[in-house]
Amino acid sequence: MARLFAACPDAIAETIRFIARIDFKLSDLQYEYPHEPVPPGWSPDDWLEDMVRRRAKRHYGRALPQKVRALIGQELRLIRIQKYAYYFLTVHDLVRFARTRNPPILCQGRGSAANSIVCFLLGVTSVDPMKHDLLFSRFVSEERDEPPDIDVDFEHERREEVMQYIYRRYGRERAGIAATVIHYRSRSALREVAKVLGLSEDVAMRLSATIWGSHSGDLGEARIIDAGFALDNPEVVRLRGLVEQLIKAPFPRHLSQHVGGFVLTQNRLDETVPIHNAAMPDRSFIEWDKDDIDALGLMKVDVLALGMLSCIRKAYELMRCHGLGDHDLTVDINSDDASVYDMLCKGDSVGVFQVESRAQINMLPRLRPRNLYDLTVQVAIVRPGPIEGDMVHPYLRRRCGEEEPEFPHPAPPHNPHELRTLLGATYGVPLFQEQAMKLAIVAAGFTPSEANQLRRAMATFRNVGTIHHFREKLVKGMTARGYQADFAERCFKQIEGFGSYGFPESHALSFARLVYVSAWLKCHQPAVFACALLNSQPMGFYAPAQLVRDARAHGVTVHGVDVNASQWDNGLEPIDRARRTDRGEGTGKALALRLGLRQVDGFRESWAAQMVAARADAPFTSIEDLARRAGLPARALRLLADADACRSLGQDRRAALWEARRTPSDELPLFAAARRQDRAARELGEEPDAMLPAMPLAEQVATDYQVTRLSLKGHPMQFLRPAFAAEGVLTCAQASAAKNGARVQVAGMVLVRQRPGKGNAVFITIEDETGVANILLWARLFEMQRLAVMASRLMLVEGEIQRSKEGVVHLMAVRVHDRSDALGRLTHSSDGTGSPPPRSATHPRQVRILPGSRDFH
Repeated sequence: MARLFAACPDAIAETIRFIARIDFKLSDLQYEYPHEPVPPGWSPDDWLEDMVRRRAKRHYGRALPQKVRALIGQELRLIRIQKYAYYFLTVHDLVRFARTRNPPILCQGRGSAANSIVCFLLGVTSVDPMKHDLLFSRFVSEERDEPPDIDVDFEHERREEVMQYIYRRYGRERAGIAATVIHYRSRSALREVAKVLGLSEDVAMRLSATIWGSHSGDLGEARIIDAGFALDNPEVVRLRGLVEQLIKAPFPRHLSQHVGGFVLTQNRLDETVPIHNAAMPDRSFIEWDKDDIDALGLMKVDVLALGMLSCIRKAYELMRCHGLGDHDLTVDINSDDASVYDMLCKGDSVGVFQVESRAQINMLPRLRPRNLYDLTVQVAIVRPGPIEGDMVHPYLRRRCGEEEPEFPHPAPPHNPHELRTLLGATYGVPLFQEQAMKLAIVAAGFTPSEANQLRRAMATFRNVGTIHHFREKLVKGMTARGYQADFAERCFKQIEGFGSYGFPESHALSFARLVYVSAWLKCHQPAVFACALLNSQPMGFYAPAQLVRDARAHGVTVHGVDVNASQWDNGLEPIDRARRTDRGEGTGKALALRLGLRQVDGFRESWAAQMVAARADAPFTSIEDLARRAGLPARALRLLADADACRSLGQDRRAALWEARRTPSDELPLFAAARRQDRAARELGEEPDAMLPAMPLAEQVATDYQVTRLSLKGHPMQFLRPAFAAEGVLTCAQASAAKNGARVQVAGMVLVRQRPGKGNAVFITIEDETGVANILLWARLFEMQRLAVMASRLMLVEGEIQRSKEGVVHLMAVRVHDRSDALGRLTHSSDGTGSPPPRSATHPRQVRILPGSRDFH
């Protein structure tokens, strides 16, 4: 700079003097939370207290229990001291708005806010802290120099209504969504660096295909070799070097929106932080992310989305429409239906909230839940924290009576039963964050402030915790009170596991309610539940094909998409079978599931609306009649024919496609006038029978999967079975029945891949015509055959059967083979066993023979 300004040396000195006069700090920003409207003559604290006490009397009775009075008094006192009354009134208003819509928007608070009795009485959360002895300081305390954080879940399809209400009420100049800084990850960095270096897209795709998950930092030499590239290639060396620099930093890529965190102000927000218009219409967000907001002490209102709430609301609507009762998501939920728990104990939980992963399904027969608190444990126990803290097996052994619960006691004069009081419900094993905090306070003499620091050290998700800093204080504190050193060390190891992610008890309790409601629907109304799940997609672990298959396994009759019967959404139709009263289905005719037009890939909702309106007078009689009365374009007709949706017109898939292709897009005026005179008038004349060959069943099934992502006619593996059987490959059902320790081969379509926690093992679920098989592959073996594991649509696995005493079966994989090429046989031979033709003869539609798996990490 001195060289550039050699002619004006005073310019540099003046710049330094000018900067020295600026002493602005972010802490100088004045922030004031919006003043929520309260009745004249009331302060916000008094109005909040009045609301809470009135609702408490309505819920508990006029004579409030002593514990309730103490909890309310403690919380209201702290809210008054910290000046949080307006914040609680805001969240209450959002919940009130959602529940007064027509129809109401289902919502429920979760997270640490469920520790608060004030939130419970305001209707924000659904867990009663008095019943469950929850820890309010996990939510708010005087020692915590940070604002409260209330997370509220709304139906994922209707959350935007709540968000737009916030913008209308506060104005775009006073409300903004927090930002999220998106950093480069392995895949995004690789793709973009390859583009900058001029490498072709197929090179980038081949390299990124061996990277597991967007957050993986793995681009080592093995990945390059797996992709088929030489390590000494100059372009590959340069690509790898730049990618590693971006990932190591990590380097920010762009600014995005938080999932639902709003910052609200009394005065103009844009005087405090710049506001950006989002790509989505009527959305705006600020430049600061969650960490910035926390550092500045700004209060954030989290308006989150949950797919299961949409599913439950749709299920309740279907039940009302078909005379199956009027239900809602009440606070005091009746959760003692034995048949629901019997179903869950069998691991029958596909589609059920939070317990549908393979790990949860395998845990259910071992834990055998029988009440709502058991479901709370079920939700929390299959997490990296309890697993890595070695809490799972001790808990299960003690629960099953194989091991006595251990409750060591401190030396006098301390309470000898303090651990039994604290950990009795979980058999002496700390499974929840609140238990870890209470253990530190009770058994190690932590102050509430120190326990709060411990809570912050229990990092969640991908943040790296600092919990190891508390080891010495915890161990010394426990031994000073008379506990054995080895027991204190064991307690720390268990608590240390929470550094990898453990659930707060309040959060798990909130989710357990939804587990029970969704399980009740699956148990007693399987058709309703399947229909609601399909109409709420995308959500959950399983694709529509598996949801439909599970519904059929539960006795639900499923009808395919049809131009004269299907709405846009999947629906229910009465069939000639009485409802099963033993399953709580009610009385009258049973209900069948009718697949909707939304299941047809590429079909538009507006086209479906035109069809439904046109057939209100009379059903369609031909494809020409459908095209003219519904005003559908040629593409819509071809999609319907491709989906085999014209059976009610007397035409199978090929005949319908033939007819669709000869139907003109627009009707000539002469024929339109003739049809106005006579609705039976046709533009197209009768054609001689084209004598089209019948489409083989294997090709029918493959085309179903390509167009609707599922098939009611069969499973792709049944047509490949003869070829695989000749190789000695077992079905999934045969593998499940094999004896413990048997060496087997199993093949099937890949449904789900998971690599949880530290990635020590990969869990894979494959499916064939007989059921599913659960594969476990250790990380060392995964690295040796990474490409086959990650790229397979159809996978052949060699391994050893492992059967637990509860009957849970895993295939411990040794070798994995990618047999996706066999899928080409489905569309090129009558029985699915022939060899596929050369790739050049493949129709463009065959690029995706089966939908991809749902992969998690």
